Amino acid sequence: AVVSTQSTGAKLAEQAERYEDMVSYMKQVASMDFELTVEYRNLLSVAYKNVIGALRASWRIISTLENKDGEDGKKSNSGTSEYRQEIEKELKCICDDILNVLDTHLIANAQAPESQVFYYKMKGDYYRYLAEFTTSNDRKVAAESSLSSYKLATDASSSMP
Repeated sequence: AVVSTQSTGAKLAEQAERYEDMVSYMKQVASMDFELTVEYRNLLSVAYKNVIGALRASWRIISTLENKDGEDGKKSNSGTSEYRQEIEKELKCICDDILNVLDTHLIANAQAPESQVFYYKMKGDYYRYLAEFTTSNDRKVAAESSLSSYKLATDASSSMP
């Protein structure tokens, strides 16, 4: 009954385009530690993808503006750099959140190869998103983790019919 209530909330949040709420509902479902159905996996993925997608778009716009200011010889007094850093903190928070949910609840309970492939690919995607905006060693670690997750997804897919 609790799962049904949470998934209904997630579906309503999706229709209302309130993706942060959708994330909250689906995180509760994921934390119940059972193998999610295809429908629940997709709801979780849509929720996080919409939240992270909007932030990634914002980051790209602000980064472009910041680079343009630098090319024009303007000092970054406009607050562009600070705003980019604020967006990066939000991006990192969302990525860390879903990566934790994947590691703690979803991958651990994934028995079906389809579920394993889905979650490892998702894990690779969110590490890739981290690699897009992090620098130096953080970028290297995120990129390596992304590649490793994609390889695990590929390996898991080999047991699929």
